[in-house]
Amino acid sequence: MNEMVRGAADVDVVVVGAGQAGLSSAYHLARAGIGHVVLDHAPRPGGAWQFRWPSLTYGKVHGMHALPGMELTGADPLRPSSAVIGEYFAAYEERFGLRVRRPVDVAAVRDGGDGRLRVETSAGIWSARALINATGTWDRPFWPRYPGQETFRGRQLHTANYPGPQEFAGSRVVVVGGGTSAVQHLLEIAEVAAETTWVTRRPPVFRDGGFGEAEGREAVALVDERVRRGLPPQSVVSVTGLPLNEAVRAGLASGVLDRQPMFDRITATGVAWAGGRQVEADVILWATGFRAAIEHLAPLHLRETGGGVRVEGTRAVRDERVHLVGYGPSASTIGANRAGGTAVREIRRLLARGTESTDPAPADGTDDAHEPAAAPSA
Repeated sequence: MNEMVRGAADVDVVVVGAGQAGLSSAYHLARAGIGHVVLDHAPRPGGAWQFRWPSLTYGKVHGMHALPGMELTGADPLRPSSAVIGEYFAAYEERFGLRVRRPVDVAAVRDGGDGRLRVETSAGIWSARALINATGTWDRPFWPRYPGQETFRGRQLHTANYPGPQEFAGSRVVVVGGGTSAVQHLLEIAEVAAETTWVTRRPPVFRDGGFGEAEGREAVALVDERVRRGLPPQSVVSVTGLPLNEAVRAGLASGVLDRQPMFDRITATGVAWAGGRQVEADVILWATGFRAAIEHLAPLHLRETGGGVRVEGTRAVRDERVHLVGYGPSASTIGANRAGGTAVREIRRLLARGTESTDPAPADGTDDAHEPAAAPSA
């Protein structure tokens, strides 16, 4: 074996991340009988859902699609989504024998020589023939920069560490962002805050009526087109618009969702526009989205000049051994499910071109506890 990967544990496939995309991929790998290890940096099952704020109940979640082979039924819509989906993912892992290793941080993925990938982690090193990256975006919140930001004497926080509305009681709050999270934050913060102000870079587009299969295909196609060009994926709401439900209609009628254009600078006590208008604020809440958490793939040089990773299906164009699941057009829950199956089919063909590999214990000497049992048919 090449010197660079000596001492590493051999495995056919490493799956990074155990959210919707990672578990779907592991399910399909197990059904295909492909040796693999699933690494997740989170402390417990639930993917990014386990970090969602308590007031985001399951009934407020839109578009949560069941994992392959096991429906999510009977969930109480009033329970926090973090608890409902965390329990569902845990039960899913147990039912299909998906022995996820956690918490494990993946530091870097490099070319290991001999056609293999070297996956460097806090739990040892794996040498893999292919990698499914399912790390999502939650670990990389996007914080815009504006003049004067460092002078603000109030509190600044991001959706990633949003605690729920109770901590904003009596405060003047500026919410920045035009997505679903910003709208949800505003609607519940307005009930306890002294004042709220909503600012976005572009006027929000509200979607009235249903969002069916045709609309879904159109949205996926638009995101897919950007990814094929090597551009960073757009946010989902930039393609689909904001759903105009009963709560949103009430927010529009009351003035809570009276959107203001983006401010030009931040002052010590609030935000200001070029025309002279100012708004005093105690808190600035940045509901400005997330970026793909793929820094650990940097040694493979997968990015294009446009800043994104160009993919065909789920396969990185610059390295056929790497599949990005839950990235771009497969970022939705149903898209992640389908992409897991697509990635495994391509990996199966890749592995068929070589010899079978073994799956010993990791290089750090821990037990061989990562091989899932074969999953029953869905």
